[in-house]
Amino acid sequence: MNIKCEKIKVYEMTCTSCESRIEKAIKKLNGIVNVKANYSTESIVVEYNATLCSISEIKSAIKKAGYDTEHSNNFGFFGIFILTAIIVLLGFNTNGFNMDSKLANASYIMLFTVGVFTSIHCVGMCGGIMLSQSITITNKKQGKFEAIIPTLLYNIGRVISYTMLGGIIGALGSVFSLSITTKSIMQILAGAFMIMMGFNMAGFSIFRWFNIKLPHVSCKVKNKSSSPFIVGLLNGLMPCGPLQTMQLFALGTGSALKGALAMFVFSLGTVPLMLTFGALSGLLSKRYTKKILKLSGVLIIVLGLIMGNRGFALAGININPLTALSNGSKTLLNGKTSDSSNSNVSKATIKNGVQVINMTADNNGYTPNAFYVQKGIPVKWIIDGKQLNSCNNSIVVQALNKQQKLKNGENIIEFTPGDKDINFSCWMGMIQGVIKVVDKLDTVDTSKSDSSLPPASTGPSCCATPVADSSSAVASSKPSIYGSDLTKVPTKKLIHKALVSEKYQNAKFKGTGYELEPLIVVTGNSSNTKLTFDLSAFDNAEGEYLILDLDTKNTISSFTAKKGINEVEFSPKKAGGYTIVKDNYVLGIIEVVDDLKTTDLEKTRSKYFSPF
Repeated sequence: MNIKCEKIKVYEMTCTSCESRIEKAIKKLNGIVNVKANYSTESIVVEYNATLCSISEIKSAIKKAGYDTEHSNNFGFFGIFILTAIIVLLGFNTNGFNMDSKLANASYIMLFTVGVFTSIHCVGMCGGIMLSQSITITNKKQGKFEAIIPTLLYNIGRVISYTMLGGIIGALGSVFSLSITTKSIMQILAGAFMIMMGFNMAGFSIFRWFNIKLPHVSCKVKNKSSSPFIVGLLNGLMPCGPLQTMQLFALGTGSALKGALAMFVFSLGTVPLMLTFGALSGLLSKRYTKKILKLSGVLIIVLGLIMGNRGFALAGININPLTALSNGSKTLLNGKTSDSSNSNVSKATIKNGVQVINMTADNNGYTPNAFYVQKGIPVKWIIDGKQLNSCNNSIVVQALNKQQKLKNGENIIEFTPGDKDINFSCWMGMIQGVIKVVDKLDTVDTSKSDSSLPPASTGPSCCATPVADSSSAVASSKPSIYGSDLTKVPTKKLIHKALVSEKYQNAKFKGTGYELEPLIVVTGNSSNTKLTFDLSAFDNAEGEYLILDLDTKNTISSFTAKKGINEVEFSPKKAGGYTIVKDNYVLGIIEVVDDLKTTDLEKTRSKYFSPF
């Protein structure tokens, strides 16, 4: 017997599950005595009978399984990074594009996109399990619809499993997030792990020593259960790199609800390809799926950077890479460092021996978000809670070990600055700012550029209802139909109740200039509401209008309007606030209540407008 032992390098492994896949492919050959794959070292050690099997046959089996035995270059990966950098450079130097806020807003969209790309990996790792469950049942006589039921059950079980795991892991994150420091450490670690796993998925070996192994429960259960739904549920325990990466993301959210939602969105992204796996399996080569998975790795790295940056912001450390890239890009394109807008920078004024700085919290974030104060003199920081939402309603100042919940109206934080600058952020770490500490306040010239300052909050905050950016500046240059002081406008002009008829509740908005009258319409949730928009005198009337849920920020409805009269049916499922948005500009609000007859319009006014 001619037994040989060879060590072969194997490339394109994306996680530890690839080990068993390669081993199974090689064991199918005649003459194989033993084979052991190692993800960390990108190699296999194989013992075989040279009279029955050859090294070329072994390498051929590896390639058929979708892996390579020769090192391929990573120029394509770097090309993706270069393309991303160009987009960011253009974004920072093009009006109306705020890359930082887009990334913050795109978190769930990106999670869904990651799910779509990693579903290629799901097909490779779990497609056989899904098909085995389908074949078990489809051997029986049945219609076409019944034939896809096993696949549907498997994917439903998988989505439920992922969502439940996300909720459990997110809840664990909330239990251990006992302080600002703990929150920041968790997010930084989660971000670091995601970056490492992203590099692994993208084909780089620098972090291959880092991998998480779980028992192959879901792989073994297929022979013990005839229920595709149960197998789908157990799929959450699959030792899968992309899945474990998303579980780290869920952990970093520090919330059972947000963790479950993150995993739910990710799992939904994996469903379409898994459902159509049978049709696509013959069209999509394994080598092509590896390239798609590399792109998914890039997205994982971006998610890791976002998560890590939030953690550093909570820790009071401003290392936002997008800010640095913005400053660097403007240096290259303009020949000088970026200059901060005057509205973004403020210098303290000294009154009776106390430094006073003023900041507004609204749907744009924090304005201004950069201040200069003098060392050793007490500071009175006045924050005007003008438009509070689920993101800007709590401010974190790590240097002061303080997290303060903001209320509508005036909020005050008092402290005496030492030698170091004071970074602050919202509780999610997405909206950031800094208080620069100087020796002499008189020497500060806010008109001069300072590349160390964060960019102004010129776009929507992470959780706010979209608001105007460049278009709002045009609008604000015209006189408002409500005057310059809303507190002096009668409630009956600002807020109208819907009129109830037999079939509908009827409410009307009239557009004048750039505004709607009234600003708020109150309607009940007992029946459908017919909304009439008279846009005869409205500027820029044509286009798409969105109706967004104020709580979830999800689009509930949309319609395309024209100059003149437009009628739209609105069927809210729950009580709450809904905003009417066009071109990222909030035009009005629909307040849905349980009992329209007993609604107090003054309470509605106090809910949406600052106290007066």
